[in-house]
Amino acid sequence: MISVNDLKKRYGNIHALKGVTLDIDDKVTSIIGRNGAGKTTFIRILSTQLKPTSGSVKINDLDINKDVQKIRKIILSIPQEAQPVGIMTPLEHLELYLLARGYSLSDARKEGRYALEELEMRDFENVPCDELSGGMKRKVFVAMALASRVEIVFLDEPTTGLDPLSRMEVWNSIRKLDSNIILTTHYMEEASELSDKVVVFSEGKVVSRGTVDELLEPFKDKVRVEKTDGEEYDVKIGKLSIKYVPKHMAQEYLSRGYDVKNITLDDLFISRGITLES
Repeated sequence: MISVNDLKKRYGNIHALKGVTLDIDDKVTSIIGRNGAGKTTFIRILSTQLKPTSGSVKINDLDINKDVQKIRKIILSIPQEAQPVGIMTPLEHLELYLLARGYSLSDARKEGRYALEELEMRDFENVPCDELSGGMKRKVFVAMALASRVEIVFLDEPTTGLDPLSRMEVWNSIRKLDSNIILTTHYMEEASELSDKVVVFSEGKVVSRGTVDELLEPFKDKVRVEKTDGEEYDVKIGKLSIKYVPKHMAQEYLSRGYDVKNITLDDLFISRGITLES
């Protein structure tokens, strides 16, 4: 359980977090929001990499300010920019990481090989990481989480820059973790695929929280219709006109040259500020 109360972070005159209060106790929680919404700052504070300006955070009843070393023993954080060392192999990465966490060399090798086996990477355990695909490189870090058996894993944009197949590889690896997982992502499909709960950040605040179905309840029985320079719209993005209409009206808008799209989590951001009527 992670309990966050009135968490604030300020960088000079910039307020990155503006009083976040939130309890997190689901298997996988995704934090979504536009660039600058405060997602990465939030994750960095929870993973003890950054001190808050004010407010409190407790992780399994441990205080984020007073119990840093105890918290670090039960968590693992994988930042977006993390890259394996090219000349090192996946097994060497795992051994070195587990040694740093206090494992003996024999236990580090045993747990490392176990994790690589689970993630279908044993055939690559002695291959330099420079020779691995982008998805395999990210899986090295997921293997660290699996091998260390930590309670909570923080993942910041775990599949940024990966092609669709590599992204799916990483998703399958994340699903094998026994840990509770908190991840940030810009990919709405990723949040939908992996999450038990989704938390929506906007301008340093939590604006919505729930399951995917709960968050999309205002769009029930609706579709999104789009047309360049369309005469009807709820939202205008550049020249693109976007409108939300009942499903039974989809054919009418198709006949008028609109494209019809199914509702996704993207619509939480596209429609922000619009009241959706039945």
